[in-house]
Amino acid sequence: MLGFKSSTACYPLLSPRHFKSKMSSAEHMIEHVVLFKAKPNSEPSKLDAMVNNLNSLTCLNQVVHLSSGPLIRDRSSFSFTHMLHSRYKSKSDLADYSAHPSHVSVVKEYVLPMVDDIMAVDWVATDFSGSGVVPPGSAIRVTFLKLKENLGENEKSQVLNAVGGIKEKFPGIEQLTVGENFSPGRAKGFSIASIAVFKGVKELEALESQMELANEQKEKVRDYLDGVVVVDYVVSPITQSASL
Repeated sequence: MLGFKSSTACYPLLSPRHFKSKMSSAEHMIEHVVLFKAKPNSEPSKLDAMVNNLNSLTCLNQVVHLSSGPLIRDRSSFSFTHMLHSRYKSKSDLADYSAHPSHVSVVKEYVLPMVDDIMAVDWVATDFSGSGVVPPGSAIRVTFLKLKENLGENEKSQVLNAVGGIKEKFPGIEQLTVGENFSPGRAKGFSIASIAVFKGVKELEALESQMELANEQKEKVRDYLDGVVVVDYVVSPITQSASL
């Protein structure tokens, strides 16, 4: 069984050398995002335990980056409350992380008892640039798109190009990855995903003042969409779990 002590036992391994090695750039990166809907009236201490134990998984060798915590905004009908975002150098690393006993134990002991719903999306971020590690304090906007049935490859490409073109329209976005989901089992039919990383909440909120420009991008592909999920999240310092 994985308790607080064992789940954080590898935090001493997070030396400056270890952290620096995880920040290296790559030509592509595997993005893994999980959205959680906490049960009503959940005890805050148990939700903190869920988050802290999820964050402890950053010590696993397969993980390039991992951060979990409460959302600051959910613009969907699912009412998600928490998120986990992690990155891997390959699909096999993601598979090894998912099957790792520490991950399995955390999910069983701390996650499943606390949530009513889970949504997970994975994609390959091609032409990846910048650090694989998202700095603490960064604000993240995650967008999932559900395409209408029977769309052709041309229409799908238009959606991907429209989402990928957002970075040029909004200079406040420091990093943007876009791709097609390759794990449909828990994605609720959503197949296009993106992560936009901002320096902080201030920069993310500045995007709201440019909604007219954002709507222009949406109009290009609105007729191809059957659903949209947008959530915002702030990366917490990893040291939040060190005191357990």
